[in-house]
Amino acid sequence: MESSIIYLGFTLEVGIMLTVSVLLLCMSALASGSEVALFSLTPRQKSEMEESGDSRDEAILSLLKNVDELLATILVANNLVNIGIVILTSNIIDALFMFNSAPLEFVVKSVLVTFLLLLFGEILPKVLSQSNPHSFARYVVYPIKVFRWICYPLSYVLVRTGGRLSRMATRPEDISMEQLADAVDLAKGASREEHKMLSGIINFVNTEVEEIMRPRIDITALDIKASFEQVKKTIIESGYSRIPVYDEDLDNIKGALYVKDLLPYINNGNEWGWQQLLRKIYFIPKHKKIDDLLRDFQENKIHIAIVVDEYGATQGLVSLEDVLEEVVGEISDESDVDESFYERVNANTYIFDGKTHIGDFERVLELDEDCMQDVQGRAETLAGLMLELKRDLLKKGDMVETHNIRFTVHQMDAHRVDKIKVVIGKNGGK
Repeated sequence: MESSIIYLGFTLEVGIMLTVSVLLLCMSALASGSEVALFSLTPRQKSEMEESGDSRDEAILSLLKNVDELLATILVANNLVNIGIVILTSNIIDALFMFNSAPLEFVVKSVLVTFLLLLFGEILPKVLSQSNPHSFARYVVYPIKVFRWICYPLSYVLVRTGGRLSRMATRPEDISMEQLADAVDLAKGASREEHKMLSGIINFVNTEVEEIMRPRIDITALDIKASFEQVKKTIIESGYSRIPVYDEDLDNIKGALYVKDLLPYINNGNEWGWQQLLRKIYFIPKHKKIDDLLRDFQENKIHIAIVVDEYGATQGLVSLEDVLEEVVGEISDESDVDESFYERVNANTYIFDGKTHIGDFERVLELDEDCMQDVQGRAETLAGLMLELKRDLLKKGDMVETHNIRFTVHQMDAHRVDKIKVVIGKNGGK
């Protein structure tokens, strides 16, 4: 029976090819190990290398300054060497043996080359380099620098092409706010707080200052003619660090008083001219988007702004804290007074402040978010909601009903709705 493999004998040519193959295999191991060693160096090791004074460490740090070029050099060199090994190994086998079976020839060549490359060219050098990356990096740094010089043309093309393809692949697509909002609504596993924060981020660019400002009636401000004692009393009672200052009325804001500016003069007499410490105040239209306002706050290094209408009349005040709360929720500090904006009378009846935000109202009653959206119009507070539904000026005792909830004006402060009685269900509270 004829043998499937015939040995042809060892020749000088085979010996030369075998020697070159071994050298190429060592170069493959060098490249594979250097990749692991150089990219496994810790920040601490790099810091120690900067202070060591060793020329090899300086060469290593020089290579790491351009990570993309270094990686391209290693990849190009390793692949060129592996291609050479494959070609030489195939020629060596052809020179040593003759196969009578083509499938057997293919199996022998593929298994042998794969085994050699994986074991000696990849696995062993990477294991050794990972155990002591600094020492291995010192050993291979100069050969890698030679590789970089030889492979520079191919590495340069690879880096530039790869960078361009990466930018094309990662180019962001235009996504509408509606699509983002739908994605948030479809998110599973998010808590109510997380969902609210995500919704706040999505709606951030569409929210106007008018929706988050402190209304004119709630602004704490100082009369420019007030005495220093009156100023200190207002500061203590309000707890605010920045207070607007007006002349005659709130439509004539002259500036803002920063409490920290008063600290060096806290013991001055009552007649001391505190007005000299006024800082310029920032005015914004009521329809300004809060994302633009946040950018203005950052660029101008300010924390409060006065909201005015188209006639220049003061509508309210907005602070940096108000803007941030639209995303992260309520922010409380040590100066905030914990006052509840509602009182629960019984299971179905509540007393709310008229200025309560509709979102806070929905949260307290555990209603679906934006359940009042179809009836609230441009209203942001419960008092505004009642005005939208009533379509007339409100007085004590006025009642409106929507979504099976009855709203009654419980208490007035002049022309302002101070307290609203809320009854859940048509017969609730009776």
